[in-house]
Amino acid sequence: MGAWLQMGGPAMWVLALMSVAALTLIILKLWDFSERRISQRDFLAPALDAWERGQPEAARAALSNSVSPLAQVLGEAMQLLGDARFSSAQARERIERLATEQLETLRSGLRALDLIGNLAPLLGLLGTVLGMIEAFQGLHAAGDRVEPSVLSGGIWEALLTTAAGLGIAIPAGAAVSYFDRRVEALQQAMESALTRLLTQPART
Repeated sequence: MGAWLQMGGPAMWVLALMSVAALTLIILKLWDFSERRISQRDFLAPALDAWERGQPEAARAALSNSVSPLAQVLGEAMQLLGDARFSSAQARERIERLATEQLETLRSGLRALDLIGNLAPLLGLLGTVLGMIEAFQGLHAAGDRVEPSVLSGGIWEALLTTAAGLGIAIPAGAAVSYFDRRVEALQQAMESALTRLLTQPART
């Protein structure tokens, strides 16, 4: 690995740092999603059913044991809808803001990962172009004494950065797509649950 870094030049070192950053972001997001149980839905039906039966305390109790952002948003929404200090419009505005904040928190780090996925192949291509320039400069300096093996060796060394850039971009792009789908699924579940909740009269 160290030899490849040396042969790839400065671009390869930057790509190595980008690969570490991408791997770190992926691991952190996997841990975050797991800790926050964003796929958990088993509390949803009992909570909404209790709310619709006019049992707000039972509804909130069904949500209390979950750390899921969905459970937190629904719990806060139930509190707001049952609070006489807030009008229906005010409660809806606060609920919408809370839901948006939860979703934005889950999306944190994805822009950086997406940026790495977009820049890595370009940086790899830049490294390859610079390597090819160096290889052909050597070819020109050698004149008639050039050996084909020297040229081919210089070319494959230059192509290392392109391969490295693609090797970073592909998993980074796949990870961003995976995380986006998870957040979108949560957003759809949140919208559906809040629509069901908000169509009921405020409970106390």
